[in-house]
Amino acid sequence: MSKVNVGFVGTGGIARSHAFALNSLNFYYTELPDTRLVAVSSLTGKSRDAFASRFGFEKSLSPEDFFRNNDIDTVYILGPNKVHCEHMRLASAMSRIQRIYIEKPLCSNEEEETEIQMIAASHPQIKFQVGFQFLFMTSVREALKLWKTGKFGRPLHFDLKYYHGDYLQKGYRDKRANRLTPAPDGGAMADLGSHVISLLIAFLGNDITISDSLKAGDFPDVDKDSDLFSLITLKDSATGAVGTVSASRIAAGTGDLLSMELFAERGSIRFSSYDPDHFEYFLEEAGTWIKVHTGSSYGGITSFPSGHVPPGWLRPMIHAHYIFLTGNDPDAFIPGIEHALQVQRIVRQTADILKNKGF
Repeated sequence: MSKVNVGFVGTGGIARSHAFALNSLNFYYTELPDTRLVAVSSLTGKSRDAFASRFGFEKSLSPEDFFRNNDIDTVYILGPNKVHCEHMRLASAMSRIQRIYIEKPLCSNEEEETEIQMIAASHPQIKFQVGFQFLFMTSVREALKLWKTGKFGRPLHFDLKYYHGDYLQKGYRDKRANRLTPAPDGGAMADLGSHVISLLIAFLGNDITISDSLKAGDFPDVDKDSDLFSLITLKDSATGAVGTVSASRIAAGTGDLLSMELFAERGSIRFSSYDPDHFEYFLEEAGTWIKVHTGSSYGGITSFPSGHVPPGWLRPMIHAHYIFLTGNDPDAFIPGIEHALQVQRIVRQTADILKNKGF
């Protein structure tokens, strides 16, 4: 396979996770391209120098020099949400660009959504992928495959949530101030809720519309337009199914809880990150819940270190990188630009409703 020449834009915590995933691919997969870590870029020279040295990048470059680099063909856009669109525009104009990976949420406002759609449409030769890594959890993959068989019948209602509690602590809020910008650039629905909206769209399709939104949580050091908890009510216009999506940064004692329940005419299916290597389903004809163990097995592709080992948070991110660089997984639901724009539409509309209500 051909060589992949990688550049990172951004050096924060999520960039470290992506560096780990790239550096771990050879432990999990065969038939990989030769991956060269060419350059890393950020506004602060000291942080990018340290990142390049620590994680094996050949160069530390200013943003101006990075986007003029002729060696890079694969760019990871990992900076703050508000610069994703700008960096996507610059990356798509690079002379050798073949792949662009963008962390979620995709962007910060409706104008950027339109621009990103135009950029993607005008560069059909570029592979775009967006960072919704929960789609690559083995349990979610297998649950989605089963759901798509049609055994459950027409969807009726649903409930999805993603909860943290860390932002109850002022010290934590101070360290994450850049994530507390006004929605839809920041806030719980953009940061956390986008993951479960992505899951909902993967299972039900693109015909999801929002009808209402509420939020809670108020701290004097948090912008009033940044949601710490928000709940939205949604409808799938294709099937008539309705339900809720909620996202919280102030749910005490939840740790890192992502859960999904889908109810249909002939059964239901559910998943929780508290038990990440299983999902459960119920069919009316059988009359009992069935628990399916998925572990870390990705079909015939890989099961390192063993198929029964719990996957962990980083394991699906590693698989996301494998798909991004090779495309060798016919069972994968790949979150491209269209999918990410559907998610972003609901995130933006959530913010609009909350603002119009005076929250």
